[in-house]
Parts: sequence; structure tokens; C-alpha cells
Amino acid sequence: MEQTESVPAFDGRTYQHKLDHKRLASQLGRTWKLMGDGRWRTLAQISLIVGCSEAGASARLRDLRKVKFRRVFPNHEVQSRRIKHGLWVYRVIMPEGITVE
Repeated sequence: MEQTESVPAFDGRTYQHKLDHKRLASQLGRTWKLMGDGRWRTLAQISLIVGCSEAGASARLRDLRKVKFRRVFPNHEVQSRRIKHGLWVYRVIMPEGITVE
């Protein structure tokens, strides 16, 4: 997902569209592409591969759950599960026959 213009505006008290949109939309696209394979990953693994902080990776996963982003990133479910001592893993499940490009 290279075209950041098609991604809706993000939320948050400190969000400034002109300063933040391109960076966050790019992170969201990289997160989508990575997680579309359905594998379980920790926030640390996602952040390392995507090139953002763990907080940023968590925020992008939350964005993928929001209705307003579903027109750009459709037909998926973000799942999470606790594996030990407060450590969580996440995956994105696509319907059968749908792949992330």
C-alpha cells in the first residue's frame, strides 16, 4: 500500500495531518502487508519489521480494527491472545481466497 492519500485521517489529540499522516499511513500499509500472512507476532516483532515503535505497532493494529479504515483495508479480522506474563501476540486473518498484496 503505497498510496497514502487513500488512507483516512488518523485520530488522537496530538495528531497533525500535515506532519503525521504520510508516516502513519505508510506504517499502516507496511503493517497490513506484513500481517496479511496470518502469522502470530509480538509487538516487538511487528515493530522491528515495520520500522516503528511497539506503541506504533499497537496503534496500527488498533487502526486496522476501526471501521473507517476498512474501506482501504477490507475483509479481515485482527486477533490477539496472551501467551505468557503479559506478553501478547497478534495476527490478521483474511477470508479464504483473499490475499494481501
